[in-house]
Amino acid sequence: MKTLELREASKPLADYAAKLGSDSIVITSNNRPVAALVSLKGAEREALALSLHPAFRRIIRRARAEVKRGKVFSLEQVKAELLTETEAPDRRRPVRAAAKPPHVPSARKKGPPRRG
Repeated sequence: MKTLELREASKPLADYAAKLGSDSIVITSNNRPVAALVSLKGAEREALALSLHPAFRRIIRRARAEVKRGKVFSLEQVKAELLTETEAPDRRRPVRAAAKPPHVPSARKKGPPRRG
């Protein structure tokens, strides 16, 4: 990922975008990130929108904080837990059937058929 100081940006935005390739440029002001020019080559717009969503960023911050506190699981631990659950189906919680939605009567009056 490249960085570009805002006051040093001398070319039009289109020039920077044309030379991105599959990289991105973080635009900084006084060495602090303020914006990014991100290539969408090989990426989906939905993935980009998700990564910018505030709720997703909160999840990532929370996960990083857990890692800092040492609250992590190895791949072996996750595999062992998943294998234990699949080998002993009686230990898993029963799945409840979805409740049927209540019947809602039609708002149309019943009576003799209309003639048209």
